[in-house]
Amino acid sequence: MKAPEPAVTRILLADDHALVRRGVRLILDGEPDLRVVAEAGDGAEAVAAAREHPADLAVLDVAMPRMTGLQAARELSARHPGLRILILSMYDNEQYLFEALKAGASGYVLKSVADRDLVEACRAAMRGEPFLYPGAVTALIRSYLDRVRQGGDLPERVLTAREEEVLKLVAEGHSSKEIAETLVISVKTVERHRANMLHKLGLRDRLELTRYAIRAGLIEP
Repeated sequence: MKAPEPAVTRILLADDHALVRRGVRLILDGEPDLRVVAEAGDGAEAVAAAREHPADLAVLDVAMPRMTGLQAARELSARHPGLRILILSMYDNEQYLFEALKAGASGYVLKSVADRDLVEACRAAMRGEPFLYPGAVTALIRSYLDRVRQGGDLPERVLTAREEEVLKLVAEGHSSKEIAETLVISVKTVERHRANMLHKLGLRDRLELTRYAIRAGLIEP
């Protein structure tokens, strides 16, 4: 009797580097139970692609133009509750890791070992299990122990999701008019968001906002 065919996981892949996408796609499509059904070059394209191409799992690069993988993860989690999400990153960075988990990601995979870990991470996500590289587990345990000692919890996000969108575009050098057109809001609203961010963060100007955006992982240095 012939063995049943494995269920195929449909994957949405987003990375702003075409060569990286090609390499990751080769890894995934080489497995009988995994298939890339859509690709995107940034987070906004990923959100749009999820509407056009039903997928079971999104694999998102953490740092992309227009909308980061973390921003896209939050958007996709809200719009497609059944979609599992993995963050793919060059950075062994605790802040990115915690933000990824808060954004709804099932796992965090380092690009440097994607050929070893990514397939396992995809299958774990589809089983409803988290996947973290060993250093990430250490970071989570250390953070938990620190919070227990201090009697506190993880800080809430300082900026709203919309403010983060505006901040990212400001840091990428876009004018208020360009930001307004991209986000389909008025220039006045953009300026209000910018003023609110400066006030909340205790910063003075665009340069300091850009430095903050780099530290927060919204843009690459």
